[in-house]
Amino acid sequence: MMNKATTSILAIAMLALLSSNLQAADEFKAVEAKLEKAMKSAARTEAEIKRDRNRKPVATLKFFGFRDDMTVVELVPGGGWYTKLLAPVLADKGKLFVALGAGRLEDGLLKEKGFEKVVVTAKEATMGRKPGAARYHLNVNDLGVDGADMVLTFRNYHNFDAPGRAVMNQVSFDALKPGGVYALVDHTRRHMQGDNDENGRRFDAVLAIKEIQAAGFVFEDYSKLHYRLDDELRYEVGRKTVTGNTDRWTLKFRKPK
Repeated sequence: MMNKATTSILAIAMLALLSSNLQAADEFKAVEAKLEKAMKSAARTEAEIKRDRNRKPVATLKFFGFRDDMTVVELVPGGGWYTKLLAPVLADKGKLFVALGAGRLEDGLLKEKGFEKVVVTAKEATMGRKPGAARYHLNVNDLGVDGADMVLTFRNYHNFDAPGRAVMNQVSFDALKPGGVYALVDHTRRHMQGDNDENGRRFDAVLAIKEIQAAGFVFEDYSKLHYRLDDELRYEVGRKTVTGNTDRWTLKFRKPK
């Protein structure tokens, strides 16, 4: 049985944790308001807006611990679905870098009003597929960022071969400050399932965790935000039966202090 002193210590610890959680929730309210405003921006297309319900950007970024005063690196930003939300929120107090395959954004979105502060970095990086290869190789020495608070990438981990993933994990680790967050979302593959014609855009979450830990990261948490019970993990992401409703893992890592 616990004595009174132990009980008191536990009570104090629980109160401190509760207070910390409440403070974090209060701090995110301002960020949430900015995200909601960005979601209504004219810069977003109707197709992008339709994906909000499925992608749950506010809840996802809240889980990762995103704040408006952070230095953030978004990897493989694609057409800028998340960039259009991150950039306006970070514009005043934070900083947003985009890296790896960011040429499309540099030539388009980043020339538009409201996105001038976004910085394209690691321009020397190269990525591509060799003839017959299913996944991309990646060559990059660093992200050109030092002391970042967060590195994010959404549904991209599966695109790279094993050496490419190792490089991406390592340069992300190097770019982050001690205590910084590495945050990833990707489509779920059955554990230990080999490649087949229906899982090329899926990835084993357990393997991802092992690979990212090998780069020096500490696995901190996961979320069921994008868990989909009716995705049987049998079909390719683009199939009509699962498109827009794939089961995705949502993982949060931290660089040790």
